[in-house]
Amino acid sequence: MTDSVKRRTKLFRFESRLLAIALLSGLMTPPALAQGVLKIGMTASDIPLTTGQADNGGEGMRFTGYTVYDGLINWDLFSATKPSVLAPGLATSWTVDSSDKTKWTFKLRDGVTFHDGSPFTAESVVWNLDKLLKNDAPQFDPRQSAQGRSRIPAVASYRAVDPTTLEVITKNPDATLPYQIAWIMISSPAQWEKLGKNWDAFAKTPSGTGPWKMTLFAPRERAEMVPNREYWDKARVPKLDKLVLVPLPEANARVAALRSGQVDWIEAPPPDAVASLKSAGFGIVTNAYPHNWTWHLSRAEGSPWNDIRVRKAANLAVDRDGMKELLNGLMIPAQGFMPPGSAWFGKPTFKPGYDPEAAKKLLAEAGYGPNKPIVTKVLIAPSGSGQMQPLPMNEFIQQNLADIGIKVEFEVVEWNTLINLWRGGAKAEMSRKATGMNFSYFIQDPFTGFIRHLQCNLAAPNGTNWGHYCDPEMDKLFDEVRNTFDPAEQTKVLEKIHEKYVNDALFLMVAHDTNPRAMSPKVKGFVQAQNWFQDFSPISMAK
Repeated sequence: MTDSVKRRTKLFRFESRLLAIALLSGLMTPPALAQGVLKIGMTASDIPLTTGQADNGGEGMRFTGYTVYDGLINWDLFSATKPSVLAPGLATSWTVDSSDKTKWTFKLRDGVTFHDGSPFTAESVVWNLDKLLKNDAPQFDPRQSAQGRSRIPAVASYRAVDPTTLEVITKNPDATLPYQIAWIMISSPAQWEKLGKNWDAFAKTPSGTGPWKMTLFAPRERAEMVPNREYWDKARVPKLDKLVLVPLPEANARVAALRSGQVDWIEAPPPDAVASLKSAGFGIVTNAYPHNWTWHLSRAEGSPWNDIRVRKAANLAVDRDGMKELLNGLMIPAQGFMPPGSAWFGKPTFKPGYDPEAAKKLLAEAGYGPNKPIVTKVLIAPSGSGQMQPLPMNEFIQQNLADIGIKVEFEVVEWNTLINLWRGGAKAEMSRKATGMNFSYFIQDPFTGFIRHLQCNLAAPNGTNWGHYCDPEMDKLFDEVRNTFDPAEQTKVLEKIHEKYVNDALFLMVAHDTNPRAMSPKVKGFVQAQNWFQDFSPISMAK
């Protein structure tokens, strides 16, 4: 063998070893396996928290919540044409006691195991509730508690009656408890014990009961999951070989990654890229879902938004049709807090629309105008879960409001930081004297859609009433919906609540998202549910 042949042979062996290492590490995927790998570009700047209660808002729950984990109650995500409803998860049923409306019984699914092989029982649920609600519990996790505690304010106590029966007692009768419980993901107590009772270690090798098992966790880079072949719901065992999550907070970077094949699917493509992506053969999937895009207004002392005339003027100053054109049609103009056609819309008498002259008149009545403008600050993020295209949208609103005499300065912060400011409340020093916050909301259940934003005793930091709004009349309506267990009668109360939201112009109500996603034509089987969350189990990749 000549020296040159020896060198080429050594080089070939060296390159072969590098290729093998790359394949094993997931940096490259052989063509035969790549057909079953789906890579998603998220809007988040980091991999959402993987321990159970995901951060990064609804997108976090979509990608590292309802994938690795289950709740006692899940969402039905099988239809693109019907609104999502609650569905059995780790609980097969839940009932409220007919003689004591504070007592709920959850019958749990038997024979379910966590990814580490340990059994799921009612004691597992108690352990998980303790990790969120009991500060002195060994497993209490401040990061998860920050995400989950405010989701279940109704819960007073809970106990395991037997291995497959859980009892939950609420502070008061509360018909919205099932919606609250659907936010709580169940992680493995045995895995936490095995990993030295350390949540940081658990984040790297998490264990839930969900349809996906996480095999790689690389903060700010990627997360990888493979199917849980032993998943209890055989209809939801994933078809893919692997699901890969990639944080790509900048919209144009997501488009570039999709075009180059680095990812197969991106969340929230920029509107100006939609036509060119379609012409290049990429699919654009949209669907209306229970979501709104608002400015949450401060009602703290000194806020200009305490004056209903100012709030109404702002709602009449925004050219929503012009914004829809800016977004290439990827929005539904808001006529209220709920989208048009919502069962809870009711018949509000005030209609947000574009009437700058009426807006100027209201502002003049309040003592303001172009010669004496309101000057205020609003907190925004450059990207984030459900935030659509926040920079151009907010700049559009900024100009609209300036035209009538409201001058807005923006303070731009990273999405997870904005979430923390939202939890801190408008009165907190961390909110930097801002009187508004651009926040998109998940509005598909009574508690998450209405109550948590405005109930008096949920004012931050006790809940997510960021603006510290408090109105006894609204609280009375909230109490009424909690005490109305008949769905038809509950809808009538919810209509009254929405009418008050709109008639009092309690938010700057701007848009409803159409939830756009751009994806490779190889992506098959995806059903875009009318929900913030989605099911990745039916998806496959064409060869």
